[in-house]
Amino acid sequence: MKLGFLKTDFPHERRLPLLPEHIKQFANSIYIENGFGDSLGIADEEYQQAGCTILNRTEIFALCDGIFSLKIIQPCDYDLIRPNQMIIGWTHPLGSGKKFMETQAIPKNLYILDIDNQAPTMFYQGKSYPSKIIPKNFVYQNSFYAGYAGVLHALLSFGLLPTSDHEIAILGSGNTAQGAFHGVSKLSSSVQLFYRKTLPNFKRQLSKYSIIVNGIRVGDSGEPILSIEEQAQLKKGTFIIDIAADAGNAIEGNQFTTVDQPVYEKNGLYYYTLPNTPTFAYRNVSQILSEQFSKYIFQKDLSIFKDEITTQHSDDADIKILDKV
Repeated sequence: MKLGFLKTDFPHERRLPLLPEHIKQFANSIYIENGFGDSLGIADEEYQQAGCTILNRTEIFALCDGIFSLKIIQPCDYDLIRPNQMIIGWTHPLGSGKKFMETQAIPKNLYILDIDNQAPTMFYQGKSYPSKIIPKNFVYQNSFYAGYAGVLHALLSFGLLPTSDHEIAILGSGNTAQGAFHGVSKLSSSVQLFYRKTLPNFKRQLSKYSIIVNGIRVGDSGEPILSIEEQAQLKKGTFIIDIAADAGNAIEGNQFTTVDQPVYEKNGLYYYTLPNTPTFAYRNVSQILSEQFSKYIFQKDLSIFKDEITTQHSDDADIKILDKV
């Protein structure tokens, strides 16, 4: 099958999902959008030498059976998507990609391979089919760097490199929280890591902390990790870094921030809620993504992912998208 790679147009995204050095024994013919490797200084000729064909964006959509877009395809490209194509990437069908699923995936009979780290899943006609080909946690390092690079960016944006005089709390035990701990612990020894079970201990001493780093996602339906009432108990000037980027949910009432304005102040507290922080370590992360994506996705014939739909017949495995959003 023909697999085409789009150059990302997501703001400030510089990670590359495929490097020439990892293009070996691919079962699919590979087509690369011109300028694909610009963020790492990789010329189109290097992809050609690895056996790829260079095309423009319109040609990629017109020719390829499968389209890889690291971030969700934007509305400006909707008219280029052809019926029955397979779309691969971080599409977030049950969240920010809901509009894409409703307006493109279902009407155009698209096969969507969402390569979520914890639950890589095929989506087709409103139902989900968990992948048995791609293992869970296969790109956990991306989340680790989200915490590691993100917390350093947050602190520098706030103008503070903490010392042992600053009490720091990190909430969560997952990859992102571990990455944040890895970064902060190099700067200060006054760092405490709290899991969900030990959050009551953290909340008994809220006013103690100068910096709070949240690495827990709760989503729209979960209880806040830090409610508005609890935030009111924090001392003036406390810096809250929502490294999970679960805006308005985990840290009740917080808002997304941007690269241009990463920190804002409200009621004497400071907030950082910037999504897509792994891109701050795009050279490290590109190596990881390219190696793992090549191993578990790009080297395989795309048809095997479609086959996962036909081989899963359990009603329990089928989840209607709109019921989950």
